[in-house]
Amino acid sequence: MRIRVAATVISGAAVLSALVVPVAAQAAEGPDARAQLSALSAHSAGPAKSANAAGTARTVRPMDAVGDITFSKGVVNGGKDIVLGTTTRQSVTATYTATSANGVALTEAFLWQGTDPSSVDTITGALGTDDDPVCTESTTQTGVYSCKAVFHISAATDMKGNGAAGTWKFALGGYDLSANASFDDSVTTAKIKKASKLTVDAAPEPVKKGKTVTVTGKLTRANWDTGTYGGYSGQKVVLQFRKKTSSTYTNVKGITAGTGGALKTTTTATVDGYYRFSFATNATTGASTATGDYVDVK
Repeated sequence: MRIRVAATVISGAAVLSALVVPVAAQAAEGPDARAQLSALSAHSAGPAKSANAAGTARTVRPMDAVGDITFSKGVVNGGKDIVLGTTTRQSVTATYTATSANGVALTEAFLWQGTDPSSVDTITGALGTDDDPVCTESTTQTGVYSCKAVFHISAATDMKGNGAAGTWKFALGGYDLSANASFDDSVTTAKIKKASKLTVDAAPEPVKKGKTVTVTGKLTRANWDTGTYGGYSGQKVVLQFRKKTSSTYTNVKGITAGTGGALKTTTTATVDGYYRFSFATNATTGASTATGDYVDVK
């Protein structure tokens, strides 16, 4: 992540750039987003104290939202899953609102997995942005900024283990116009999933009306450890059928993928049409649908 102040977008940012250079430089020294996230989290939370409702001082934990800037309305990838194959390169946009009575000088955005963002050892995955998010102040509300961050994600280099599939947290940090640091480690969450693929073959072709059609195929999904697609067994898949004269598929029956993701089932031929398999998304894997295979019924 390059720490850069967009003075043309955020008023006063250039004046503060000298004040925030020490932390920014520390974050920029290494390419690992984990170190950048940890540095910002630790700098924001640090040894600061706050008072609870009873007036008793307590140490601010890294997991607490701290600082003058409030981050809200976070949305990653339009609220949709981020689905990656083995070589996918995808630009993912995240939007959010930053609010501060002291103004906002700059913000930083991360996607991460783990338990404590202030400790590199407990961060199991982290993604930063190549450029600082762009924030524009509202023309009707002082101190309210609409922000956009872009993550450029490469499955081959950023998803270094199958365990990375699942829920990621969207963390935001930044500095107000007095150079005070703020941090929120979970403004919202996003799902990063492995892509799946389906094949289908219906036979015989053609087939007599009333005879059996055998439909075979295979369900595979991206393996980020090996950089290949492997069979995905034990998963529920639905056989669907569309009449030649229709544009809508209907469910025929559900089956379970066998060894190596193998699929095989039978149905009765009634009219000309297309057969396909469909797999619904789960916690770690994106949905997929095979291209329909046409069978002529005589």
